[in-house]
Amino acid sequence: MAFLDGLTILDFASVGPAARASRILADYGMNVVKVAPVVASGGKQIDPVYHAYGAGRGMQRIRVDLKSEDGRATIYKLASSVDVIMESYRPGVAARLGVGYEDMRKLNPAIIYCSTSGYGQEGPYAQWAGHDINYLAVGGFLACSGKDANGLPAIPGATVADSAGGGMHAAMAIMSALLNRFRNNEGAYLDVAATDGVLTLMSLYLDQYTATGVETRPNEAVLTGAYAWYGLYGTKDGGAVSVGAIEPHFFRNLCRLLELEEFNDAQYDHSRQAAMKAAFQQKFLTLTRDQWTERMAAENTCVAPVLSVSEVVEDEHLQARNTFMRAHHPQEGEFRQLAPVLAGCERRQPVHQVSAEGSTDTDEVLLAAGFSDEDIQRLKDSGCVE
Repeated sequence: MAFLDGLTILDFASVGPAARASRILADYGMNVVKVAPVVASGGKQIDPVYHAYGAGRGMQRIRVDLKSEDGRATIYKLASSVDVIMESYRPGVAARLGVGYEDMRKLNPAIIYCSTSGYGQEGPYAQWAGHDINYLAVGGFLACSGKDANGLPAIPGATVADSAGGGMHAAMAIMSALLNRFRNNEGAYLDVAATDGVLTLMSLYLDQYTATGVETRPNEAVLTGAYAWYGLYGTKDGGAVSVGAIEPHFFRNLCRLLELEEFNDAQYDHSRQAAMKAAFQQKFLTLTRDQWTERMAAENTCVAPVLSVSEVVEDEHLQARNTFMRAHHPQEGEFRQLAPVLAGCERRQPVHQVSAEGSTDTDEVLLAAGFSDEDIQRLKDSGCVE
């Protein structure tokens, strides 16, 4: 359902956590207006590849020269009637451009203004440049992850900090602030740091250390691989299965189906974990990944196959849940993309018609904001909008 229908956000970001947040908000029905620099000014902004971030599904795009007086005036008029503004400039840059929170609050006292960054708007690291891997590093995530072939923390297979630490973090904060505005008619300033979001993901380990002094490391805790019944095992065909049999009854089912019931009473016996891991691995190598999945997944063992990206797209369970939809690009043709899959979103979608590269919705956006056709043409002729 379009829970956020009727609400509008101006998004000055193009990639990273803010782009993830916009994707979530659009999937819940919010009107997302992406604001980019005009091409003629040579503004620095990454244009995502055509299929990224839902290929612009449910979004509009406008190019504005924020360094020109008319460009800023255009943004001010838009800002006076929207519900949310989001930016991801280096801390302090939005204010220098004249589009910071204080500038916007004067125009729209009830505005929800969200600044997304890696390390936050203040603090010793605030001006550091960074990306997903850096925020995971500073947040302790990488130090608790598995090791690569060189004994260093392995790079995760997804942008966890951008997506969860920043994007979902920003979307939740914005929706919470909107709820408060509806109740109390108050605006809000939201300092969304991806690193802070990573800390919430690490809260079990951080709270354990601050309370007990015990630090979590790879292969030393339940969820980091200390025990044989929580880990990954290779299979006969070169595939792998995941095992997460934490609860005793799931563990006993696992041992029974592996025909290794001699370990039934050794689930938490540290002295037997090495032998158990070796026995589990030897047994899993006797059948293929899919054979083990067929034998164990539905038998209360907490076993599931490790799927590749191509296998995920074709997986029967995900197909049954309408996880993917179709899109059409004017140059690249038809392709599949992830549908709106978060709870409450409408998964059954018509074919998404992707906008041509370089195109904008400037006329439509400005007309809706009260600009006349003459105003729009004048702004275009001056080069402050495209």
